[in-house]
Amino acid sequence: MNIDESVFAVKLYEMEEQYGKLQCRIRICEQGGRERIRSELEKAEVEYRENSMLLEEKAKACRSPAVTKLTQAQLDYRQKIGDVMKKQVIKDLHSDDSTPEQDEREADMLYAEFAMDFATLAMQQALISALTALDRQGEAEDTGSRL
Repeated sequence: MNIDESVFAVKLYEMEEQYGKLQCRIRICEQGGRERIRSELEKAEVEYRENSMLLEEKAKACRSPAVTKLTQAQLDYRQKIGDVMKKQVIKDLHSDDSTPEQDEREADMLYAEFAMDFATLAMQQALISALTALDRQGEAEDTGSRL
């Protein structure tokens, strides 16, 4: 099967596009000033909100209970991480030698590293899920052709 014809072709394109944005924006911002960083941050936050709204709409509109449950799990995860960041991480990082501003900066860096690690694991999970689905599809086709 040609990758351009694959059921995963659109998802691969979307993932590639997001990874390209991540790479480009981080590299540009590491070399740019704060104005550029803020501009890119604003764009990324708008895109994130839009994607979150699309995900919420998908959960509401979908007729499949399986898709609804998976979508809701993603939304719940986002909410839980946001709550942990706001309520717990900064407090857990605080020491007598640091100011609240230093604690916030450290929490931001820690979460950025965590988010990148989580994205890497998500990519590995996506690979395993896609290969499993393709393997089962091939198995079904092999079984069907033997009948």
